[in-house]
Amino acid sequence: MTSDLSRSPGSYNDLTLEGQASWEPDLWGKIRRNVEGANAAAQASAADMANTELSLEAEMAEDYFQLRGLDLQAQLLDNDIRDLTNQLDLTKRRLAGGIGTEADVAQAQTVLDTTRAQLVDVGIARAEFEHAVGSIADYKLPSFSIAPAPLDIDLPNVPLGVPSQLLQRRPDIAAAERRAQQANAQIGVAVAAFYPTITLGGSGGFESTHGGTWIQGPSALWSLGAQATELLIDGGRRRAVTNQARDQFEASAANYKSVVFLAFNEVEDKLSDLRILEQEEVAQHAAVLSAQHSFDVSNQRYKGGVTSYLEVLTAENTLIQNQKTEANLKSRKFASSVELIRSLGGGWDVSHLPK
Repeated sequence: MTSDLSRSPGSYNDLTLEGQASWEPDLWGKIRRNVEGANAAAQASAADMANTELSLEAEMAEDYFQLRGLDLQAQLLDNDIRDLTNQLDLTKRRLAGGIGTEADVAQAQTVLDTTRAQLVDVGIARAEFEHAVGSIADYKLPSFSIAPAPLDIDLPNVPLGVPSQLLQRRPDIAAAERRAQQANAQIGVAVAAFYPTITLGGSGGFESTHGGTWIQGPSALWSLGAQATELLIDGGRRRAVTNQARDQFEASAANYKSVVFLAFNEVEDKLSDLRILEQEEVAQHAAVLSAQHSFDVSNQRYKGGVTSYLEVLTAENTLIQNQKTEANLKSRKFASSVELIRSLGGGWDVSHLPK
């Protein structure tokens, strides 16, 4: 009996169309907590940016009101220079009439020159504040200028609201809160690492040796499967990561509490400053009126020849210093009002954060 073991060569087609898909169900919340942490981090960054913008805006407003306060001082010094010029003319006429002295003329000239020097110094300080405003506003400094205008507007009334609203109106508080939220989410991520990773997978498609029957029911194929993996020994790594996440949350929570306490303290300080400055300004205005009356009386006495010019100079210097102090108090009140507005969030609230 004989057999022929040889085979003639041949070819055939194997047409395959297949797709695969896998899904890792978030049974332990790892993905969900990662998303929560990322969202909190994005909101914290947005709050940081808002806090930086608020600080810059407050700085610019304070510089602007300081500039306007210097304009008020310049106006007062201009008036004083005009009065001192008249005083110098008076002493010269009295000297020419034989009832004055060279000392009176020299003293009047000295005080006039000193006041002019003070006006120049005010101009230097004003230029610095003008440049600061221009720098923050991103203007071209060589061509930037602010026309002089004395600070003669009323102080705005700042709505305070209830204390609890402060937690929603300060971007630094919002940032600290979101970072605590992010740290809390990381605890969930670390805890999820203790549980097995489960993956569900499936594949399906068509396979045939003939194109005519390729994409048909009998040519269909599919498979489903599941896989679970668990790390048995890690040398305590997962436990250490979890402890680290808990410690970071405690630190973030403590920082959040600190920011809240500082915010409430800051608001109370600014309110106290405004109350005290208001009382001080009332007392200082009374001092200016008294100094003005004293100067008028001394000036009349000097013109009547019953006192020396030294009394007039003393009254004039007292008046100038009190006027300058009153102008400084007005600028400080506006600066404190700006700081109070910044402490209250400057109109910002958590609705400005990205969702």
